[in-house]
Amino acid sequence: MTKMDYDRALYYTHRSEWDNLLILMVRTKDQFLSKKIEHFLHAYNFEKNYSVIEKKLYSLLRYIDHANEIVEQDIEPVTLYSLS
Repeated sequence: MTKMDYDRALYYTHRSEWDNLLILMVRTKDQFLSKKIEHFLHAYNFEKNYSVIEKKLYSLLRYIDHANEIVEQDIEPVTLYSLS
């Protein structure tokens, strides 16, 4: 998992850069992120009911938030100096 993918997904969603979000969907190694992006973009382009689009967007954003928390827990803090 790459934290940069989640940051990019959040940025592209916030800026409504759907083309870049589509490219990220294809290139990311995280299959769950790819599916969430796919579902959101499909709803955004083809769904008439705004509440469905909103649900897909919130689902994507919740997953990005969850994945960022998991990645941050996996990263070990780097010691810049030692007192010993």
